[in-house]
Amino acid sequence: MDEYDLYISPKTPSIGLYVLKGAGLPDFAEKDKWIFDGTAAEDLLLSEVIRDVKANGHAFRRMD
Repeated sequence: MDEYDLYISPKTPSIGLYVLKGAGLPDFAEKDKWIFDGTAAEDLLLSEVIRDVKANGHAFRRMD
C-alpha cells in the first residue's frame, strides 16, 4: 500500500499538498513556503487525492 506525504503552507493552512512518500515537493512549489506535516497511508485518504497524485505526481486538498 502506498503512503503519501502531506505539506502545508503556513500562509494558507487550509490547502494541503500531497505527494508520494519520499518524492519531495514538486518543482513548482517553493520549498521554503511549505512545511512537511506527516505521512498517511492510502486507505486514510480521499480517492480523488490518490487519483490525482498517481496522474500528476501531486494533489491539492482543502483541509477545512
